[in-house]
Amino acid sequence: MPNRTTPVTPERPAAAGPRPPRTGLLGGPAPILASALLWGTTGTAGSLAPAVAPAAAIGCAGLTLGGLLLFLTSRGARSLPAACTRGERWLLVLGAPAVAGYPVTFYPAVARTGVAVATVIALGSAPVFAGLLAWLTGRTRPTARWTAATAAAVLGCALLVLGPELTGSATPMDLTGVVLAACGGLSYAVYSLIGGRLILREHPSDAVMGVLFGAAGLLVLPLFLFVDMRWLATADGAAVTVYLALFTVCLAYRLFGHGLRRTPASVATSLTLAEPAVAAVLGVTVLGERLPAASWCGLAVLALGLVLLTVPGRRGR
Repeated sequence: MPNRTTPVTPERPAAAGPRPPRTGLLGGPAPILASALLWGTTGTAGSLAPAVAPAAAIGCAGLTLGGLLLFLTSRGARSLPAACTRGERWLLVLGAPAVAGYPVTFYPAVARTGVAVATVIALGSAPVFAGLLAWLTGRTRPTARWTAATAAAVLGCALLVLGPELTGSATPMDLTGVVLAACGGLSYAVYSLIGGRLILREHPSDAVMGVLFGAAGLLVLPLFLFVDMRWLATADGAAVTVYLALFTVCLAYRLFGHGLRRTPASVATSLTLAEPAVAAVLGVTVLGERLPAASWCGLAVLALGLVLLTVPGRRGR
């Protein structure tokens, strides 16, 4: 009976061997763009927290709860350190402080420079840091396509977020806030590269993200001893924290880790520049904000850069 025996031979090697890479939109860019969509809601969600809640405390509370949930619900997270080599365990040790460093630096930067400047510096510098770090470590060399697309995305992000300020009165620049925002972008680039490297070494993406964010959540716990956390016991404070933990940390970084399996970290950090675009659209549609012409032009340029990064080239992989 040849019809019953012939499919068996080719199917077993295919199931045992590695899954062929998917280079289309669903092979990496889509999960990363979905995570950026979720991250873009953090500003709107954070605005619903009690006014007495410190900005850094909101971010750290979401990271702690979301990181622990991500660790507990990620298959293989508890056994990942034992399955890693000595060098990979050092990557985990370096990655956890990088994850914890983002809310610790970014939210104080927002308080000192405002949402617009902090967002442009942090998100705009992250893909640049990621590309330079990947180049310096010998992993990948920046391509002309990535350079042009990232430059367009950063320019569009700057026009989009700074559009209202460009049309209004200039405000003094806080140098400390600028440095903190740049440190946030560096933190984001570092843990994206570390997570991507571990995932490309065939470790499960959920386990990698679970360990990194679970450890980071524990690292920021001591900060709660120095800030007032009574706002967390209110209905609004609890609701905002649970939303940030479930959607912008647990779900978003699970999607981000899945996307890192098939997308270089330098490209992934550039794709997440869609976050301020989502935040701007929510501001217009939900909060009733108005965007000037410069911001709409920036949104168009940002979209062009994201298209260049998302649509695969006709040659090569």
